[in-house]
Amino acid sequence: MSSPAIATVIKMMESLSEDVQERVVEHLREYLEDLQDELKWNKSFKKTQQQLITSAQSAKREIAEGLAKPMNYENL
Repeated sequence: MSSPAIATVIKMMESLSEDVQERVVEHLREYLEDLQDELKWNKSFKKTQQQLITSAQSAKREIAEGLAKPMNYENL
């Protein structure tokens, strides 16, 4: 099943030479892979957002109570 947007893109692609079509397809593949990665990241971030907020609140509380110590980046 094809949407009107996809049909429009197909018509546009058909007007191009085969080598240009191949270049466009490669760009589209890369773009779609990046988009899928971004969607996965957003979904993952949304699932862990409350944990991040809780951790940040805990860190702020520890700093306010004087329980936090500076991190020694030299010995990591």
